[in-house]
Amino acid sequence: MATVLESLAVPRSSSAPSPAALSPVASASSLAPIAGRRRSARFPQPSGLRIRPVSVAWSLRSPSQRPRRSPAVVCEAQDTAVEVAAVTDATWQSLVLESEFPVLVEFWAPWCGPCRMIHPVIDELAKQYAGKLKCYKVNTDESPSIATRYGIRSIPTVMIFKTGEKKDAVIGAVPKSTLTTSIEKFM
Repeated sequence: MATVLESLAVPRSSSAPSPAALSPVASASSLAPIAGRRRSARFPQPSGLRIRPVSVAWSLRSPSQRPRRSPAVVCEAQDTAVEVAAVTDATWQSLVLESEFPVLVEFWAPWCGPCRMIHPVIDELAKQYAGKLKCYKVNTDESPSIATRYGIRSIPTVMIFKTGEKKDAVIGAVPKSTLTTSIEKFM
């Protein structure tokens, strides 16, 4: 899945734009207008980004004539956030109970506002503890038997499991520091 990060419109005029008006990765010579022809801007390919090619053309007609609108340069980057995987009844045993690492599980539902507030915190924790802690989420509407088994009465509830046993539970949309304190007890 790609996300649009930023758009940059390159201005057109009867003369070549100043280098300051251009993107820092483009050189003035690569975008210099040629009478009656279009030139494509060539940008270096940044790591982790994809740049859709764009044609840049300047009108060399009278300055009063409004230039034709052309597409803007758009950079796209793949989602780099650590995706917290969903756990279901079928995968619970292998992913959570048999994990060699401690496991943080968020019990949530799509209609729950506080659950949406805590999702970014769980994503940050998954990145922060990558390689030391596994993070998963359980949709209680789709897997009610897991929620029932562990007595989930309020969501969001975050539980920490180690060696297949429930070690701690935090109920509600709490700050990251509260979850970090709970995680550190079992690392």
